[in-house]
Amino acid sequence: MSEEDRRHSVASEAYLIKDEQLRAEAEARNGLIQFDHACSMILDAIEKGEKWKLRPSAILTLHRAALDGISGYAGNFRPSDVAIQGSEHKPVQAFQVPGLIEEMCDYVNDNWHEKTAVHLASYIMWRLNWIHPFSDGNGRTSRMVSYLVLCVKLGFLLPGHNTIPDQIVDNRKPYFDALEAADKEMEAGSINLSKMEDLIEHMLAVQLAVVMENATGKAFLQHE
Repeated sequence: MSEEDRRHSVASEAYLIKDEQLRAEAEARNGLIQFDHACSMILDAIEKGEKWKLRPSAILTLHRAALDGISGYAGNFRPSDVAIQGSEHKPVQAFQVPGLIEEMCDYVNDNWHEKTAVHLASYIMWRLNWIHPFSDGNGRTSRMVSYLVLCVKLGFLLPGHNTIPDQIVDNRKPYFDALEAADKEMEAGSINLSKMEDLIEHMLAVQLAVVMENATGKAFLQHE
C-alpha cells in the first residue's frame, strides 16, 4: 500500500466530480483556497486576542473550503459511519461526532494558557483524525486546523513557504506513524502525543530555517 492510500477514508462519498483527474485538480485549487481561509482566520483570531476560542464552526469552514464543489458533504459532518483504509483504528459512530468535536475544542480552549503551542497543535492533528468527522478531507482539515491553532497560540502568522502542512503532504510517512502511535496509546488508555509533538517541532524548525536561509544565505538545518 502506498503512503497516498494509507489511512484513507472508506465511506459512501457524494462526489460532485466523478472524473478522478478533474477532482484532483479541484482539490489542488481548493487547497490554496483553504490555506488562504486559514491565514485570514489566524489574523482575525490574533486581533481578537483573549476573546478568540476554537469553535466547531471554524473546523467546518475550513472543511468546506477544501471540499467545496467536490463533495456534497462539504462543510458538514459525515452522515454515516466510516472506516480508515490502512489503519486498525475504527472511528466513532456518526452520531458521536458533534459532541466529540465540542470536547476537542473545549480541551484546546481550557488548556490555552497551560499547554504549549506544539502540544495543542499536536492534539488537534491527532484528535481530529481520531474522531474522523468527515466522509472525506479529514487529513486536509486536521492539518489546517492544527496550523491555525499553532499560529494563534504563538501570536503571529508563521513566515516561510515550506509550511508544516506542505511538509506533511511532501512526506506523509512520519505523519501517519505519529498518528498511529497516538492511536495505540489511546487504545492502551492514555494520551501520549510525544511522537506527534516531535514531528511538529521538527517541521516548525524546518519552516523557520528556510526563512533564516533566505535572509542570510547560510544553511541552518538539514531538510528531509
